[in-house]
Amino acid sequence: MPMDHQENSSNADTASTLRILLLQIRDSEQVKREELASFIAYSGLAGHQFTVLNVFDTPHFTAEVMQGHDCLFVGGASEASVMEPENYPFVKPSIALLQFCLSRDIPVFASCFGFQLAVLALGGRIVRDKDDYEMGTPKIQLTSAARQDVLFHDMPDEFAAVSVHQERAPELPATCELLARTPACPHAFKVIGKRFWAFQFHPEVDRRTLVERLTYYKEKYTSGDGHLQAVLNDALETPESNDLVRKFVTRVLISA
Repeated sequence: MPMDHQENSSNADTASTLRILLLQIRDSEQVKREELASFIAYSGLAGHQFTVLNVFDTPHFTAEVMQGHDCLFVGGASEASVMEPENYPFVKPSIALLQFCLSRDIPVFASCFGFQLAVLALGGRIVRDKDDYEMGTPKIQLTSAARQDVLFHDMPDEFAAVSVHQERAPELPATCELLARTPACPHAFKVIGKRFWAFQFHPEVDRRTLVERLTYYKEKYTSGDGHLQAVLNDALETPESNDLVRKFVTRVLISA
């Protein structure tokens, strides 16, 4: 059997045994289904390989939820805030879970709300900006450090990604390596020495899903149908961003 065929077969076998815990911060049944489907599609894995822990359904949990799982994915949120643990009791357990993964070097892929949780887990801070925030598919710029990163090294210097958030990190904790940013804020980092990546943008969301999600949340993020349509008209396809999910699986989880 040729070596490349053996390697591909071995990788496929490894991929099929992976078990992913998705920490989901969604209260809408429609968005719950949509988010899970997006992670499944862009990871290249099968649906049965994902376990969903929805924090609205189970706000109190411990690190024992990681038992039997190979990594943690954390999704976004539009019905919660990391800055209001008194209103959202799952914020503190979520931060503790990320800290547990860091202590055990369990791989983590965290997007949007997950990015903000990660910043807090690392001792950083999050601020709120409801007047001037990113919404749509802004251009993300790589840093020089990204050229040495296993996920970003073969990406273009600038790429489009879905980003909708009213809270952001003004700076990163010292243990983080900045990989990508916009003029507004840091957008991707890796924890130095750990298999832990976080993205303020949504690698798991494409343009079609953005249209559906902004339409669903238009009262929160837009000032009316005209504003919504203007944002959607400017929205770009995001293939480079979406491919980060697959790269994490193949380059971090399978190659580990």
